[in-house]
Parts: sequence; C-alpha cells; structure tokens
Amino acid sequence: MHEMSIAESVLGIVEDTARREGFSRVKEVRLEIGRLAAVEVEALRFCFDVVMRGSLAEGACLAIDETPGTAWCFGCGTTVPVQARGDLCPRCGSAQLQVNGGTEMRVKDLLGT
Repeated sequence: MHEMSIAESVLGIVEDTARREGFSRVKEVRLEIGRLAAVEVEALRFCFDVVMRGSLAEGACLAIDETPGTAWCFGCGTTVPVQARGDLCPRCGSAQLQVNGGTEMRVKDLLGT
C-alpha cells in the first residue's frame, strides 16, 4: 500500500510548511490528485488519519480535488478525456493514446492557526 508512504510524505510537507508559516495547528490539508495518479483515495484518507496522529495536523480535514485524466490521441490528433490508462479514444476509438494529464499529485494548500 503506497498510500502510507504518500501520507508520510504529505506529513513532511505539512510540518515544513507549518513551521515556515508559523502555524501551531493545521486544520485542513488540500491535495490535488489526478485521476490517473494510481492513488486509492479512500486508502489515502485512512493512512492520512493514522500518520497525522500526534502531529500538529492531528484531526485535520483532508480535502481532495481530483483532476481529470487526459491523453493525446495519435489517431485523431486531439486531447481527449480518459478515465483510466488503457482506455480507447472516445472520439475515434484508437488505442494509441499518450497520457498528458491527470497523473499529478501535490499539496495544494493548508489551513492553519
């Protein structure tokens, strides 16, 4: 389950940012996760709660903004929406797609006091 290591990395970012911003407590962490980032959101939520225990983000709300997956289709020469890797082009049915969006994951912002 790589979601645990993701949550641990998020904790490091949260602690560094909170220290830099002078937060004594973090109330909310907002992540941006692409649909094609291979992250199981519910598993990440569970891991986040476990990893944040005992930290200044204990009890913080985890908000997740999911970005859509997109790919460049070599068949019709356009960028198209995709739900998963391996999808066919919804416009022309081609299997020759190059994913170009929805794979990213980042800490978008924190709400602290």
